[in-house]
Amino acid sequence: MTGLGRSGVEVSALGLGAAPLGNLYSEVSDEQAHDTVTAAWRRGVRYFDTAPHYGLGLSERRLGAALRDFPRARYTVSTKVGRRLEPMDPPDGDDLAHGFAVPAAHRRVWDFSADGVRRSLESSLERLGLDRVDVVYLHDPDDHGEQAFREGYPALERLRAEGMVGAIGAGMNQTEMLTRFIRDTDVDVVLCAGRYTLLDQRARADLLPAALERGVSVVVGGAFNSGLLADPRPGATYDYARAPAGLLERALRMKAVAGRHGVTLRAAALAFCAGHPAVASVLVGARSAAEAEDCAEQFAVPVPAALWEELRETGLLPAQDPSEQPREQSSEQSSGKPSEESSEGSSAGPAGGSPGTATEPR
Repeated sequence: MTGLGRSGVEVSALGLGAAPLGNLYSEVSDEQAHDTVTAAWRRGVRYFDTAPHYGLGLSERRLGAALRDFPRARYTVSTKVGRRLEPMDPPDGDDLAHGFAVPAAHRRVWDFSADGVRRSLESSLERLGLDRVDVVYLHDPDDHGEQAFREGYPALERLRAEGMVGAIGAGMNQTEMLTRFIRDTDVDVVLCAGRYTLLDQRARADLLPAALERGVSVVVGGAFNSGLLADPRPGATYDYARAPAGLLERALRMKAVAGRHGVTLRAAALAFCAGHPAVASVLVGARSAAEAEDCAEQFAVPVPAALWEELRETGLLPAQDPSEQPREQSSEQSSGKPSEESSEGSSAGPAGGSPGTATEPR
């Protein structure tokens, strides 16, 4: 387990992103969702991330129900604020326009006000069935930056000071505003989705150096860039759209390099994200126990240094910055064997997507 900034909150090296449990793109049964969380737990995952946005609260309800099987002191939960859910009666069709196969029984209301942050968190706690969450992120404040910095962030600071949450931060698909949060506020952690992967290293330029300088932890999401790095093939998605031909060709070349070194592209993608010293955890979504098991196994695979060398020599990765010396994995993290922490058969590793089925939260 790794601490988030100076907060005292700890996360496992790989975490379960619970957007798929909210019926991301297609339906998942209650039993399937429960089995996914259970499989992740067996493999040592102790960090679980969700949000009201994911399935209009369904992800939170299902995650909370599954986690009731386990001691509360043994896991870390993060959720997000910024989109309040208001009931719609009767429901207005479905929510597929937002990516979730659920009835549109609520509508999302952007709200980064102090009152909105508290109301959103209170509703999340009710759906999760918990009396506290460990981490709260401001969720996608891209078009609401002024309110997020002026009202939303101070509200999180007050919640942290009151002991209602342990760590605070922001989660986004961009680096510029996250870097501003790191430099201009006292966040403990930022969640950066899709901007530090084998195919996109924009976070190297600003966010990651700032995080190291300020002692802020980084959680990386979107390790597979929404699918392309899980299974590069015609029709694969990159950042939730059809992958351009050039990126597909690049991913296929990376897959060939990984194969020459005896590992899968999925294993290399996860190891790359986890290797930066600012990164505390990597979130990967899973919609089945099989996917959770697959990514746990991929995360446990040692990736040889020669693979990174070949990717750099062939121009598929940029030259390594001297500050980017990967952290050493603990034997628990690298072995994939059950840890002594649990008598329930847990072992270190992430939960995530298998080839062609990788599912990642926005």
